[in-house]
Amino acid sequence: MKDIYRHKNTSVSMINYHFVFCPRYRRKIFLYQGVEERFKELVSQKCKEMDIEIIAMECDKDHVHLFLNCPPTLAPSYIMKILKSYSGTILRREFELLSKMPNVWTRSYFVSTAGEVCSDTIKKYVENQKKRS
Repeated sequence: MKDIYRHKNTSVSMINYHFVFCPRYRRKIFLYQGVEERFKELVSQKCKEMDIEIIAMECDKDHVHLFLNCPPTLAPSYIMKILKSYSGTILRREFELLSKMPNVWTRSYFVSTAGEVCSDTIKKYVENQKKRS
């Protein structure tokens, strides 16, 4: 993967965030048929609206890895708030087994920037999450 800079009227940036978050009580929601595919559709749709490029996205049975290239105007906390609330609301509406949960996601998450290691390393790590099990 080549590091691509975002060129806007007043800025040039390359901000890559690696997010990891999980469902409440570490429930294995991605083992249910259709949940993972629908979650990925919802995240892709919302990221497109927010001008966020998905570099890599993978779901394990009880957590999610997202590697995103984001505009400098969006804070990581705002990105998580929007993605979790949007996907959680729709998943609870569409899947009966999730509808009984007060919230799909925990309030916590992990985020790091691609500063210490190169973006290729993080991308490969995220893409290989399912293969480790």
